Amino acid sequence: MNTTEKVIFEQFPYWEKAITWKPGSHDAALTVIVGCGTSYNLALSLAAYFNLAGRAAIAVPGAEWLSRPGAFFPDWQNTHVIALSRSGESTETVAAAKASRAAGAHVTAITVEPESPLAKNCDTLVVSPSHPDEGIVMSVSASLMLLLGQRMIGQDMTTAIIDTARRLMDDLDAALPQLIENRSHFVFLGGGPLYGIALEGALKLMEMSQTVTQAFHPLEYRHGPISLVSEETAVVMLYSDQKAEEAKVVAELQDKGAVVIGLGGPGDLALDLDTGLSLSGLAMLPALQILGERVAQMKGLDTVTPRHLTKVVKLA
Repeated sequence: MNTTEKVIFEQFPYWEKAITWKPGSHDAALTVIVGCGTSYNLALSLAAYFNLAGRAAIAVPGAEWLSRPGAFFPDWQNTHVIALSRSGESTETVAAAKASRAAGAHVTAITVEPESPLAKNCDTLVVSPSHPDEGIVMSVSASLMLLLGQRMIGQDMTTAIIDTARRLMDDLDAALPQLIENRSHFVFLGGGPLYGIALEGALKLMEMSQTVTQAFHPLEYRHGPISLVSEETAVVMLYSDQKAEEAKVVAELQDKGAVVIGLGGPGDLALDLDTGLSLSGLAMLPALQILGERVAQMKGLDTVTPRHLTKVVKLA
């Protein structure tokens, strides 16, 4: 068991501590959630959850909010900016936080590093301890930032979500790697708040296993990208509250030769979820992380030192 795999399996005690955090509140016309890479994927999911909770929100990559905020919202002063960064050192995210504060926005930082530059350039700091052995690949820190972001909108959680996430991860792991043997094209499908989770699953597998991956909204996949489906395709369907329509897409993909992992619904491997849409994204993250690790192992790759990647991305 390498360090990446170890950290994925050992993340749940850190969830237990984060679940007990009680958030404050901040009123604004719009919540803008910024981040880079994994953090931006989480921002997309959180923005959808904020909107479903009745709080207007958008997700913007850190560099985009820094360089052209007017393309997204014209009034910086009337925004609540939530900046996500594991390290608290991502160049674009830290700069976006500084610029937002200078323009009069309230900035909340969600990070696992309490002494980081981002932590020192925010109005409200939300921080949670993470696994000390986590390396380049984000796993427990990603789960924690999503969890904390959902707590900010008042999402109730108990340790039952930990049991669900652990079971889903273990059940998927038990079916791997045989289920995906000889599959070289991976597609992740998720709608609503699960679109960001699908993007994160695709990113995780891509960076861990050097495999080309794609992520789409489920019904959008039929509008062109489906042309790539073959016997080499593995699809991970993240089922939402639109399960009937999503199951039709799955059946079509199976007819075209794809093997389908159904998280929360039908597939060649169908894994049940005992939680609703509000918590299913969080429950799915560890399973997607272990999927990336197993594909990397199939290819003989070490996820402790993934190619071309560093733990912190800093721009000169």
